[in-house]
Amino acid sequence: MVKNMSAIKFLIQGSMAVSLILLTACQSTSNQLKVDPKKSAQVRTQMAAEYLRTGDIDAAKRELDEALKKDSSDPTTYMMMAVLLQQEGSPVNVAKADGYFKRAIALDRTDAQIRNNYGFYLYQIGRFEDATKELQIAASTLGYTQRALAFETLGRTYQKLGDVANAEQSYQSAVKVNSNATFAYQGLADIAYQKADYQNALVQYQNSVRAVGMNNQTNVALWLGIRIAHANGDNITQQVLANQLRAKYPDSQEYQNYLQQQYNTEAVWK
Repeated sequence: MVKNMSAIKFLIQGSMAVSLILLTACQSTSNQLKVDPKKSAQVRTQMAAEYLRTGDIDAAKRELDEALKKDSSDPTTYMMMAVLLQQEGSPVNVAKADGYFKRAIALDRTDAQIRNNYGFYLYQIGRFEDATKELQIAASTLGYTQRALAFETLGRTYQKLGDVANAEQSYQSAVKVNSNATFAYQGLADIAYQKADYQNALVQYQNSVRAVGMNNQTNVALWLGIRIAHANGDNITQQVLANQLRAKYPDSQEYQNYLQQQYNTEAVWK
């Protein structure tokens, strides 16, 4: 759940930056907003994005409700409402998010950020075939600042579908767009490991570590690194990573997997 929240917050930050100027607008600007519903809606949507970034979902919802009252034709507002419902996380609200995403796309079919966010949503709820369609659109939009992220999520989606070739190609595309695409390197390392190409797996894993930092790895990345070290006979690195996994993520499934391997030597390594 924490990983999902982080990803959603990243998408929010990628879609909209809230200016201090807007939050400290002068009285003349306030008066202009009263007579310009579209501008007022935009400001409220930007404020909602900031509330979402800080985790204040209720305040964000109030701002978006007011924004839609002012202007019901802004696709960004519908997208932000969808992201809010997705972030809240209850089954009812997650289901409602789909309608808001579709409304946003109907209003602007060319917005790559909306497509990217919708693709991530579809990935989260397990609609992988549908997710690939949205993510392909976002990833192929030249000039879109989050193309690498779209390619990374597309790679993850293809892996869920068992399409290793397209997953690998998507991760490679992500790296071409952004040489610090951490998850793309991790995905490539995982694919290489599953193919028993342990040297390539090590290279890709090391690339991911360089991009994110040795001490900033997730539990999933650490477990992958442990298995790659084991496969390459590097007992020292294996132990270092295991110690880090135990210290940072003692309750994770990955650490349980590591403990299990002591009693079931080979089966759990996959």
